[in-house]
This record gives sequence, C-alpha cells and structure tokens, in this order.
Amino acid sequence: MKTLRDILYNVGITAVQGNTDITVNAIAIDSRAIGKNDAFIAVKGVHADGHQYIDKAVAQGATAIICEEMPANIADNITYVQVKDSATASGIIAGNYYDNPSHQLKLVGVTGTNGKTTIATLLFRLFTKMGYHCGLLSTVQNQIGDTVIPSTHTTPDPISLNELLARMVADGCLYAFIEVSSHAIHQHRIAGLQFAGGIFSNITHDHLDYHKTFDEYIRVKKSFFDNLPAGAFALTNLDDKRGNVMLQNTKARKAGYSLHTLADFKGKILENNLTGLIMSIDDTEVHFRLIGEFNAYNLLAVYGAARLLGEDKSKVLQALSDVQGAEGRFDYFVSDKDQIIAIVDYAHTPDALKNVLATIQNLRKGNEQLITVVGCGGDRDTTKRPIMADVAVESSDKVIFTSDNPRSEDATAIIEEMEKGVPVHLRKKYLAIVDRKEAIKTAVSLAGKDDIILVAGKGHEKYQEIHGVKHPFDDKKVLHEMMTMLEK
Repeated sequence: MKTLRDILYNVGITAVQGNTDITVNAIAIDSRAIGKNDAFIAVKGVHADGHQYIDKAVAQGATAIICEEMPANIADNITYVQVKDSATASGIIAGNYYDNPSHQLKLVGVTGTNGKTTIATLLFRLFTKMGYHCGLLSTVQNQIGDTVIPSTHTTPDPISLNELLARMVADGCLYAFIEVSSHAIHQHRIAGLQFAGGIFSNITHDHLDYHKTFDEYIRVKKSFFDNLPAGAFALTNLDDKRGNVMLQNTKARKAGYSLHTLADFKGKILENNLTGLIMSIDDTEVHFRLIGEFNAYNLLAVYGAARLLGEDKSKVLQALSDVQGAEGRFDYFVSDKDQIIAIVDYAHTPDALKNVLATIQNLRKGNEQLITVVGCGGDRDTTKRPIMADVAVESSDKVIFTSDNPRSEDATAIIEEMEKGVPVHLRKKYLAIVDRKEAIKTAVSLAGKDDIILVAGKGHEKYQEIHGVKHPFDDKKVLHEMMTMLEK
C-alpha cells in the first residue's frame, strides 16, 4: 500500500480536490478491477474513454480518481486529481506504486517493424546463457527466469508492465528485455520507465490503420529514442535508410550495426543454408543456428547491444552461436519420406514476407517448388493487403490466399482485397481457400519431393480469431499433421 501523495510524485497535476494523504490499496485503469480504497486512473483509450466509468469506479470502492477532466458528479470523501495527460500519468503512477522497478535493473527496449521478438528473445537467451538472471516481455511470451507468463500484447499496459518488472526485481533479475511497439509508444504505455538502452531494427509498411501516415509511424518510433536518457545507449541499423533518423535527437550514446557499410558492429554473411548462418562479426568467424539475412541483422543487433552493455566479445559470440531463435520465426521441419521443407513464419508485413521468401530462394538447390500459404489480418492496415499478395506471387511458384485472423471482417472480402495486388500475368499462380486448415492441406497435397512450403502470417499464435472468438489453431501443428497424413 502507498499514499496517494507518494504515487503522484512527478505527475503533471493541474488541480486537486480532496486529501492526497489517503492510503491507496491498488491502482487500476480498468474500472472492473477496482476494489475498496483503490485509485482509478481514467484514460482516454482508442476504443473507450475511462472518464465514462468514474462513477462505476467510485461505486466499487475507489477513493481516488485521477483524470484529465473533472466529472460533473463530485462524490463526497473522494479525492479527485486532474492531470494533463492520464495515459502518461498512469505510467508514472504505476512506476511509483511498484517502487520504480525499471530503475532497479537494466531495461533494454527493442523497436522497429520486424525483428523485435527475435532480438528481445535472443538477448534474453544470450544473457541467461552467460549466467545472468533475466526477464523478457515479448509478443510470444513474458518470462521471469524459467517461469513463463502468457503474453496478451506486444507491450503490456503500464500497470501490468510495472507489475511484471517488479516481479522480475523481486526474483533477482539483473536485466529485462522488452519489445516496444509503436502503439505502446504512442499510447504512453512506457511512460516513466528508465531504459538502459534502445535498439532499432528497421521500419517498413505497417500499422497505417492506426498511425494513418508513414511519416507519423516513423515519428512515433523515433520518439522512443528521443526520450532515452544520456546514460543509455541507442543502437541502430545503419543499413535501414531511416536508421540514422532514429538517433538524430537522442541524448543517449549512439552506435550502429551493419552488413553493408562501416559501423561500430560490422557483420558479413559467409554462408547461409539450412544448417544456419556462418558470419564474420568484427573479423571473427562464427556459426549461428539461425537462417537468413534478416536474422543476420537480428544477431548483429544482439551482439552490439551485449557489447554496449559491457560484455566481452569472445564470450558473447561463443554463447550467441548456440542460442536458438523465437518460436514461429522461420520455424521449420523436413518430412522423412519426400524431404519436403515445411516452414512457419510470423511474417505479416510485406517486407517481412519478402525477407522470408528471399531467404527461401537462397536455400533452393534446383527445381523445387515453393508453395506459399498467406492471408491478412482483419481490422488492421488494409493498404498492405494487395502488396502482400503481390510479394507472395512474385516470389513463389504457387500461392494459396487464405484467412489469417479475420477478426470482425469477412475473410472472403479480405482475400478479394489481396487479389487486387496480383499482376494479370501471374493470376494462374494462386488459389483462394478461405478455410486456413484446408489451405494448408491443399499446399501439402500440391507438394512433391524436395519442395518447400511456407505458411506465413501467424507464426507462434495458437488461435484464429473469427468474429471476436478465438478458436484453437496452430499453423505448425496443422502443417505437421497434414504432412504426416500425406506420408502414410
């Protein structure tokens, strides 16, 4: 428990009505979670305005209300605190309530369109392998040492985030690695956190349904680096044309990694095949378990971050050579009978799909077919749908358009929008099968000896969301079942 005065430290307050010396049992931004003597923070969200639930929070026992606009109905014996921005305030308040856990460990944030999950996961596994007790907050899962905690968002809300960080501190974690999404930055979910470092992977076409313009998407990503403290590091991909842009106004120590230009951390791909990557990193030759140029960048980012955190070069490269990537990221197996390569990947943006397909092309030895199964999510950026389809048909021998997570949209309508991106001369290359399981089954039936199947878009996800309901669905499991049936 804390006093209201304590948890309001450093919050931009514009007015107070009532007593701030009261004791607060808990804090919440969801009125349904409010109990007796709790503080309710009314945040204006994307889908709902917390100010509409102030009376409900009071009825449930809240004794403190933090809001941007004072309500018309002022209840007796309730303290009302007006702030400039409730979203930002919620992060600072959460930090104060949980004793600012981000100040008590080294927190490293990873942002960019693609690669966030892999980089954060590799950092967690690398530092764990080097003997440190670590925490991870990622799209796939959250983790405190060996304890796995299910993940619901790429970056949790400020209260959940600080609560998880506090658990990491209590468990003795020295490091925490976190994916920082553009939504989280824009919605101030990371407000009040102290970062020891930030990593930029790349930026490509995504989330324009939310950010509206690409320039705004870039600006939001850049603001993460703008706000890093002088004692932190800012590590960027110099081969991305906006890599240097990210660091223009940062106070943090600047560094870059690259495969193609001079950089603080320089890499070169020597070999790339199904056994992994052989790379030269800072003039040292190393074999890694991961595959593809996109993973070469991820490995360089991890190596650079570890070096900036003060770790020894040889120790880092030796440990990193034995580390595996995140689930659902170029996750593959080879069938026993026909040696068909089956790949599952989370690629759900045009650039990510292009990178995965380019990696597969480099693995091809002869006349193998490449069969791609891909869809696009509903209630998300619609402009990338025809682009995804174009990328798929240009780089595959056969393509099956199917449903991804249609959410509230009609899956058939989403596929029709994808089809608009297929050039006329390539229309014979694709089929449209709405049912994802049937689409995967068809891909397997079309595959012959040594062919390659890519199922893209969902990766680690164990569900398919249709009309607001999440149905159990695992691409890798379904693909494996279909391959096993084929070989019987």
